[in-house]
Amino acid sequence: MSDQAQARAAVVRQKGGPFQIEDVTLEAPRESEVRVRIVATGMCHTDMIVRDQFYAVPLPVVLGHEGAGIVEKVGRGVTKVVPGDHVVIAFAFCGKCDLCTTGHPAYCREFYDRNFGGGRKDGSTATQAQGKPLHDHFFGQSSFSTLAIATERNVVKVRKDVPLELLGPLGCGISTGAGAVLNSMRIPAGSTFAAFGSGAVGLSAIMAARLAGATTIIAVDVKPNRLQLAMALGATHTVNGASEDAVKVIRTATGSRGVDFALESTGNPRILRQAVEALDILGTCGVVGAPPMGTEAAFDVNDLMVPGKRIQGIVEGDSVPDVFIPQLIDLFMQGRFPFDKLVKFYALEQINEAAKDSEKGDTLKPIIRMSRPA
Repeated sequence: MSDQAQARAAVVRQKGGPFQIEDVTLEAPRESEVRVRIVATGMCHTDMIVRDQFYAVPLPVVLGHEGAGIVEKVGRGVTKVVPGDHVVIAFAFCGKCDLCTTGHPAYCREFYDRNFGGGRKDGSTATQAQGKPLHDHFFGQSSFSTLAIATERNVVKVRKDVPLELLGPLGCGISTGAGAVLNSMRIPAGSTFAAFGSGAVGLSAIMAARLAGATTIIAVDVKPNRLQLAMALGATHTVNGASEDAVKVIRTATGSRGVDFALESTGNPRILRQAVEALDILGTCGVVGAPPMGTEAAFDVNDLMVPGKRIQGIVEGDSVPDVFIPQLIDLFMQGRFPFDKLVKFYALEQINEAAKDSEKGDTLKPIIRMSRPA
C-alpha cells in the first residue's frame, strides 16, 4: 500500500531478550490515529519489566512509551493536531468511561487493555517485520521506533521553542513523580515529604514538592550520587538506606513525628513498609513502584489504623496529559522544574546499553534518540 511507511524499531522477541533493531513497516493511521516521526523516546522501568514479562504483554513487541516527535500524517477524523505539530505521546485511554470523563484518564476502565494489550482494542496491530505482524500500541504508541502510530487522544501538542528530544519522559515517568505530588496527594505548602527511591520518578517528586512549598523534603536512596543530586533539586535531608535506618532518620528530622507524605517508587515491599512506618498521624503514602504481578506487602495493621494513615495507589500521576504536560514544560522553561538534569542521551543502536545503565542505576533517565529510517 502506498500509505505504508518504513521505519526502524527496537523489537523484543523473547522474555528477557535484547532489544533488536529491525526494519519494520507501519500501516497508515486509521480514522482517529496519528503517525508521529519520533525524535526521541525516554526509557522507563516499565519497558524493562515488560521485556522481562513481569507484565504479560504479548511478544514479539515494539515497546517504548515516552515518545516525542513531529506529526507526519493524521487520520481523516483527527482535528486536534496537524502535520508539523510537535507532540509528546502519553498513555492510552478510552475517553468515554466515567473515570475518563471526570478527569481521571489514568484510571480508565480500559487502561490495561489499551496500554498492555499488544495492539489496538480490536486486537489489530499497525506494525509488521518480514511480512509478519508485530505487537505494538504499547501505551498507545510503541515509540522505540523512528515512526509510531498513536491516537488523537494521547498525543499532546507542545510549544516549539523547547528542545523536543528532551520532552518524551514527560509522557510517563516525570509526570508520574510530579503528578503524584501535585495531582494525587496534593501536598500543601508547609508539609513534610519523603521520597523512598531517588530515581527519575522520585527526583521528579522532590522537584514538585519544592514547587508545592513543602518545607522538609527527604530523599532516600542507596546511591550517593542520587542523594547528592536530590539535594541540588530541592531535598533538605538525605538518607542512605544502605547504611542508615530510614524510619529513624526521618523521625529525627521531623521532631519524632514522621512525614505528612511519602512516595514509594522502588517497587520493593520492604521499602514500602518503611514508607508507611515513616508517616505521621493522618499521613499518606503514595505507591508508584511497579513490582511483578502478585507481589504482596506486609505492614502492621494497627500502625495503619490507629494513626489514620493512608496508602494510595497512583498511576501516571493522576494527570490529564493535555493539561499537565504543557504546565510542566512551562515550569521547565522558567527554570523551576529542571528535569533535564536527570537525562542522558543514547542512539537507537545503543538501546541495550541504555537499559543496562538504567538497571544498574548509573543513568537516571535514558533518552533514546532516533536515527532516520534507512
